Amino acid sequence: MTGQRQIRADFDASTIVVYQAYPRAIADAALAAGRFVAPFSFGRMTWIKPSLLWLMHRSNWARKAGQERILAVRISRAGWERALAEAVLTSDPELARARVHVQWDPERSLRGAALNHYSIQVGVGRELIRRYAEEWVTGLTDLTPAVHKIAVLVRGGRTAEAQRLLPVERPFPLEPALARRIGAD
Repeated sequence: MTGQRQIRADFDASTIVVYQAYPRAIADAALAAGRFVAPFSFGRMTWIKPSLLWLMHRSNWARKAGQERILAVRISRAGWERALAEAVLTSDPELARARVHVQWDPERSLRGAALNHYSIQVGVGRELIRRYAEEWVTGLTDLTPAVHKIAVLVRGGRTAEAQRLLPVERPFPLEPALARRIGAD
């Protein structure tokens, strides 16, 4: 691992997996339709994260109110790179006009401890939310049962078993100009 701010993700040649936590009603409707539909909000920013462990920390392993369901959202790499190309760091004075926000937060261990490198969060603004939901998303998977199983293993001290159930997240390649734009190493 070379950089402190390096996107680590589960990806292939044409897609990348990001994670989101939702209330049951939104997750159930999306999974039934195979895409985001009402009551998903097309009028507000949605935050996507390629780090499952960061989301597990944020959602308290799918136990936080309104974040009881964890979805793996497979999106096109073209959509992901488009979002990053329009992104502005949350510390940038131009943030108010940005269609996409980027924030770096400490990555988390299985037990929730902050690590010495950062994980990216990408806020897709309302100007792009329909494109995200209707064009970029190529698949949705409910990870909630797996997340609950991993959490039980971690609480029981069986971290090696839990680790084996996590998706493989490896460094995502970025063009140098794009990396500079989002503050990546």
